[in-house]
Amino acid sequence: MEQVNYTPIEILLIEDNEDDVLLTTHAFKKGKVSNNIHVAPDGVEALAFLKREGKYAAAPRSDIILLDLNLPRMNGHELLKVIKSDPLFAAIPVIILTTSKADEDVLKAYKNHSNCFISKPVIMEDFEKVIRMLENFWFMIVRLPQEKDGKSSAEAGSSQQKSGDL
Repeated sequence: MEQVNYTPIEILLIEDNEDDVLLTTHAFKKGKVSNNIHVAPDGVEALAFLKREGKYAAAPRSDIILLDLNLPRMNGHELLKVIKSDPLFAAIPVIILTTSKADEDVLKAYKNHSNCFISKPVIMEDFEKVIRMLENFWFMIVRLPQEKDGKSSAEAGSSQQKSGDL
């Protein structure tokens, strides 16, 4: 079956552990998901990226956020609340990707409107399947609200489809 090659998904990975950044990046490459990963090492930097402030003035709009809970300066739970309470960012899917397996962290994340909770260490084969399903879900179903230029990120991606293998 021929697959369609889409405009890359803009992923904001909020992670302070360099090894986890490398593993996540590798999983997306191995899963052959068309993406651009942008890394913020803490919640304060992540908010600056999302708001396109300072050095992030030219940052793209994030399509998906991968969020660690254990972060310096602003932990993941606090950041999740801020993201989901801001109308500009609330529709962006947030996937918790953390070492915590504590029930209270899982419940708190879903209470604060995370879209998925994945505990590390991740079984790479399973994570790659999730990535592939995420890509298919993103381009087939998700439609973000309009930005000021009149296009949502998902619409921009789906309007620039090209045939090819992923």
